[in-house]
Amino acid sequence: MTTLFSVFMQGVFLNNFILVMFLGLCSFFGVSKETKSALGMSATVTFVLAVTTPMTWLIYYYVLEPLKVEYLWIVAFILVIATYVQSAEFIIRKKSPSLYRALGIYLPLVASNCAILGAALLIVSWRYTFVESIVFGVSAGLGYSMVLLIMSGIRER
Repeated sequence: MTTLFSVFMQGVFLNNFILVMFLGLCSFFGVSKETKSALGMSATVTFVLAVTTPMTWLIYYYVLEPLKVEYLWIVAFILVIATYVQSAEFIIRKKSPSLYRALGIYLPLVASNCAILGAALLIVSWRYTFVESIVFGVSAGLGYSMVLLIMSGIRER
């Protein structure tokens, strides 16, 4: 339990993608002008991180490592991330056209957001377990969201 809490705190505060690792700055600066679009981007990034980190963990440990093709990890992770981002884009376009228009070009850029790929690479590099990878994905998304929403609130005033 303390390990999961530690992983959670790392994702939100200690290894915050924006404040500490400087990952995801393109979408951060582009979407932090309005709170509404920042909220949509936060939800999208958190969703994609929460889904892709455990999926990339499974692919690495149950496909790439047994087949001794670990060198394909970046290509495999990019494919997983792109698939989920396209799914999120499709859902947002159908469910909330106004949010889709507000996010504009930044929604497809989530696929190339270095924070998303960074999370996938970090969970493997740090040898997290499957459950820890889920906790880290969610907490990294929450940390990104926290900073993005604070900045958008400041910039909107």
